Amino acid sequence: MDTLNNHSGKAGVAVIGYGGMGGWHTRFLLESDVARLCGIYDINPAKRELAVANGIKAYSSEEELLADPEISIVTIATPNDVHAEIAIRALRAGKNVISEKPVTINSKELDAVIAVAEETGKLFTVHQNRRWDCDYLMMKQAYHRPEFGKVFRIESRIQGSRGIPGDWRAEKAHGGGMIYDWGVHLIDQMLQIVDDKKIKAVYCKCENIIGAECDEGFRLDIMFEDDVTGHIEVGTHNFLSLPRFYLTGTCGAAVIEDWRDRTKCLCVKEWNDGPVKPVVTAAGMTKTMAPRAEDSLNEFYIERPASDVHDYYRNFVAATRGEASQIVTHAEMRRVMKVMESAFMSDRAGSVIPFVE
Repeated sequence: MDTLNNHSGKAGVAVIGYGGMGGWHTRFLLESDVARLCGIYDINPAKRELAVANGIKAYSSEEELLADPEISIVTIATPNDVHAEIAIRALRAGKNVISEKPVTINSKELDAVIAVAEETGKLFTVHQNRRWDCDYLMMKQAYHRPEFGKVFRIESRIQGSRGIPGDWRAEKAHGGGMIYDWGVHLIDQMLQIVDDKKIKAVYCKCENIIGAECDEGFRLDIMFEDDVTGHIEVGTHNFLSLPRFYLTGTCGAAVIEDWRDRTKCLCVKEWNDGPVKPVVTAAGMTKTMAPRAEDSLNEFYIERPASDVHDYYRNFVAATRGEASQIVTHAEMRRVMKVMESAFMSDRAGSVIPFVE
């Protein structure tokens, strides 16, 4: 169990990698009520100089950072392909470790890091900050609401129009691509929404619109037990986005159009709402798609809940002191990794892949 660091009892944290996410972590650590930023290290001297210009200590080497006894936690915010090797060195140096997502680029690497964590008695986890997104939290509420009857499909989408990023996230050697970039978050959310239901099979089709090295987008179906399907889409060439979340069950549906919105819900009060009258739509007539009588439906909203992403570091610091269990567990990390690996296998095979835990 880690003891308290100096400086008002806050845990000392250092960040390896001072790019986009490294900068995000440093900003949050500077605001944290449980952790304090000791400094950063980046292999790029210009990034170290930028940190100093921003009033942040820059270690001259990874070795210097890992040797600092004030550091209890190391957060890794580097390109994906080096997460595992840095995590192992930090764990062996006696540090607890948070890795940016994806935690590693395959299950073999993940198991190797977990083994070292267990050997050293240090904590190791991944930064699944999207568990604090309000849209996800509302959809998890909706899934458990009885008004929707038996939920059989949940759709989750993130779509943009700027193409795949032009940095290392587009390079296969560094673990680029949208499954690793956004898929890892949406898969984790989907598994959490359905309470880690058993997965039967996975089907994935990756998109390669402009010929990038990595997947520029994808469509993934996760088939769970009880005939529930989680559908996940990530796109980088979508100029008009589909709803962020859509849930449908035997008695109703819920939709979140945009991550800023609350959840609109529509459920059946009375299944039989009288004789169905055909309606004219476009150049034809339909009885099947005729709208329900308004008084047979109940419309309501699930409001955005209070959520504070600082709770992520609060939990991890408490876990290092033996005061809590870490929120993102090794088993959850493994499961998300297995789903991503199955998605890649399905895309290569062009078929549904039975899921193996």
